[in-house]
Amino acid sequence: MVAQKITIEPVTRIEGHAKVTIHLDEAGKVRRAYMHVNEFRGFEKFCEGRMVFEMPYITPRICGICPVSHHLAASKAADIVLGCPPPRPASLLRELMHMGQIVQSHGMHFFELAGPDLLLGFDADPAIRNVIGVAQMNTELAVRAVQLRKWGQSIIAILGGKRVHPNFSVPGGVNKALSPAERDEILAGLDESIATIQTGIQIIRDWAEANMEDIRKFAVFPTGYLGLITPENGLELYDGEIRLIGQDGVQLERFSAQHYLDYIAEHVESWSYLKFPYYKKLGWPNGVYRVGPLGRLNIAEKIDTPLANQEFKRFKALNPGKPVENTLYYHYARMIECLFAAERVRFLLDDPDILSTDILNTRKEVKGEGVGVIEAPRGTLLHHYWTDQNGQIKKVNLIVSTGHNNWAMSEAVDQVAKTYITGPVTEGMLNRVEAAIRAYDPCLSCSTHAIGQMPIVLDVVDAEGNVVQTLRRD
Repeated sequence: MVAQKITIEPVTRIEGHAKVTIHLDEAGKVRRAYMHVNEFRGFEKFCEGRMVFEMPYITPRICGICPVSHHLAASKAADIVLGCPPPRPASLLRELMHMGQIVQSHGMHFFELAGPDLLLGFDADPAIRNVIGVAQMNTELAVRAVQLRKWGQSIIAILGGKRVHPNFSVPGGVNKALSPAERDEILAGLDESIATIQTGIQIIRDWAEANMEDIRKFAVFPTGYLGLITPENGLELYDGEIRLIGQDGVQLERFSAQHYLDYIAEHVESWSYLKFPYYKKLGWPNGVYRVGPLGRLNIAEKIDTPLANQEFKRFKALNPGKPVENTLYYHYARMIECLFAAERVRFLLDDPDILSTDILNTRKEVKGEGVGVIEAPRGTLLHHYWTDQNGQIKKVNLIVSTGHNNWAMSEAVDQVAKTYITGPVTEGMLNRVEAAIRAYDPCLSCSTHAIGQMPIVLDVVDAEGNVVQTLRRD
């Protein structure tokens, strides 16, 4: 037998494009598996020269799935650059929109992207292992899942005029107040949404109990964990300091996002356009960490809403006193966060300031530099802008949520391939490799914005498909 290479392209049920290559030795044993992110986009470069107040409307075009996260991170960075902190009611309204984003994104991933694996099985016929198959198996559940996402998107639309690429947040605040009728419209769908999320939590708990053998061998490995945190170490998705814990759960750092460059560096590999962030003091690769739902629950010590906190205690009991390292528990953590976001909507709507019309700070004092941070559904999102005295962008750095998890996704692919691909290769084995990526809910179109030392090969082809010129940068 000769050495072989198996290619999975495209990886399905994720946002963006990736492929996996699995290299087998002469005995048919997996030698190494790679996740390749082969998209290349240049937002960091072509934003140069734009005005900073345009960034909340340019950067959401990075992604159609999580435009709200970029919209708000860009606004927060612009607030600092222009020296115009928003009034409290504006911050509450921004957070309300963000909770809508969390609910719609987490709900869609759990029920419609990961759901076919969980509800139909990794080895189910791929012809039915999709959202249509889920609907055929349980129509009521499928409809409730669609309604959950619709509710999350309706929050975005009520505030920003449309579900995708909203027009709402501006430097210094927001451009629209919330009316009592709009508040009541959001509240009308809240209880049903919480019930659907709780159904999802029960599904993943039952699935975990029935598939514990898989959970214990499916890409389980130690890393650090990073994310925003409240002052009392509670789960935080909108604002706050960044907390980094080590493999043993002990805090390594706690810092303001304005100083992230003192703690985070980025590594480059020749086989991917996606960079690999890591903790500077431990170096590459010892300083790798994970973000997103699993990372956020691992760094938190509590959740400040009752239903989510009750579920959070069960989560923490999975590995008492230590971080939960099992990749498949990302799904459980995601639904706990979804429950928190829904409960947080009620808390925000009960705040008297939510209906205030004091929503914009018009005073400006250009500072020339600012960092915006938010917990996007997939993890910590950083926007860093440098401008001249007029607010014109000179330089941009984006560290996007999925990028933080690049090493972990690559490691998960390698471990799952080595664990499950034994003997004749089946479609179900390869689907498990894809599921290792899927668990992180990556948004690859969001995360590939690197410029500078990235290797690239461009082929120019004629109308017949013949290569007429090749441009290379190593």
